[in-house]
Amino acid sequence: MTHRTTHPATDGTTTAAGSPARARPAARPAALLSAVAAVLFALAAPAPVATASSVHRIPLPALMADTGGGDQLITARAPTTRATTGTVRWWQRHNGRWRQAGSAPARFGAGGLTEGSTRVQGTSTTPTGLYDLPFAFGTAPPPSGTASPYRRVGADSWWCEDNASASYNRWVAPLPPDCAAGESERLADYPTQYARALVIGFNYHRPVHGRGAGIFLHVNGKGATAGCVSVPAGAMARILAWVRPSAHPHIAIGTAYGPTALIRY
Repeated sequence: MTHRTTHPATDGTTTAAGSPARARPAARPAALLSAVAAVLFALAAPAPVATASSVHRIPLPALMADTGGGDQLITARAPTTRATTGTVRWWQRHNGRWRQAGSAPARFGAGGLTEGSTRVQGTSTTPTGLYDLPFAFGTAPPPSGTASPYRRVGADSWWCEDNASASYNRWVAPLPPDCAAGESERLADYPTQYARALVIGFNYHRPVHGRGAGIFLHVNGKGATAGCVSVPAGAMARILAWVRPSAHPHIAIGTAYGPTALIRY
């Protein structure tokens, strides 16, 4: 802010003799001292402290340690590791700035959430971490505008979850001899949840047997999941129509605070 110094004006006052009165000298030393004091006071004043509301205005991806390097990110956040519900948001980066493209209520595993790198299969926990989204699938046709590779579920479409199988944590059709049906999911048996889904790249590229298999972002069922993340059917359709492989989309799963806080991934 600039400061204007007001000088005493010559207002045309005349003396008794009729000659113009001489203007009184301006008190310049005092004015200068006052201005200097104001500047010094401003410099010494503490910087404004960021409030909780100002922090909340920062887009969530901008607070994260990593977003996968792409321009699209899905965040799935729960209040705590014991929670079975939370919020999914999807974000688009444009010119270096993240903007929210949508949001929906989310459901997590019946066992809550747990650190993905130490998760144990069969615990019904949703693995926290940052993962890619290899492909989509569903019993229903892909929504208009879907760009991700999309596999239609057929009668022989399975997800192998047998720890003894070479096809562990893989889509298989038909079920291979070394993958027990009782240890796997026949995808067509879940027409509601798997109407449309995105594969979450948890334990996918280099599977560790016993850590977990078949973790997806899919449509809500009746309640909490067996470890997946689920959203309403309409939200799942919007996400699939929005995702672009060229933008290298990822999903980050975590909690609001603590060791599994979403922003740590």
